[in-house]
Amino acid sequence: MTAPAAAPDAELTGRRVEELLERLTGRGDAATAATAEELVRVLMDFYGAGLTRVMQLVERRTGADGPRAALLGDALVSSLLVLHDLHPEDALTRIGRALVSVRSQDAVEVVEFVPETGALRLAESSSGGCGCGGAADRPAVEGALSCFAPEVASVAWEKRSAAPELPLLQISRRPSTAAPAS
Repeated sequence: MTAPAAAPDAELTGRRVEELLERLTGRGDAATAATAEELVRVLMDFYGAGLTRVMQLVERRTGADGPRAALLGDALVSSLLVLHDLHPEDALTRIGRALVSVRSQDAVEVVEFVPETGALRLAESSSGGCGCGGAADRPAVEGALSCFAPEVASVAWEKRSAAPELPLLQISRRPSTAAPAS
C-alpha cells in the first residue's frame, strides 16, 4: 500500500497561482489575463461552496448514518468527490442517489448502465400511481445525474406503461338472510 500524497502547502500554492497569473498578464493580452483571473475566481467559488457545505453537514451531523451519509447525499459535495476520484460509492449506487434526489416527483428506474461507454437507459412510468400521469422531469433527472454520476455520458429514455388498474371492490355487510323476528 502506498502512502498518501502530502497535502499541498496553501502558501506555496497561492504563490504559484499568482506567478502563473502574472505570466499570463505579462504577455500584454488583457483578454487572456481577464479570462485566467475569472477562471481562478470561478474555481475558488466552486470549492468554497463545497467546503462550506461540508462544514455545514458535518456540524449538523445530518443523516441516519451521521455526516458521511449526509455528505454523500449532497449533490455539490458528491460532485467534488467524484471530480477528484474520491467518492467511495460505485457509479450505479450514485445513479440511484441521483434518482432518489428527484424521485419524489418522478417514477424513474434504471434499465441498464454500461460503464465502458457511459450509456444509461432509464424507464419512466406513464403513471405516477395516483392516476395523474406522473411523467419524469427529465432535465431534473439529468441534472442530478451530472452531479452524482458525471460518468453518465448519455441517457436513453423508455416509456413503461403502468399496470392496468384493477376494478374497485366494495366490501360491505351482507344483508341478513334470516327471517325477521316477529
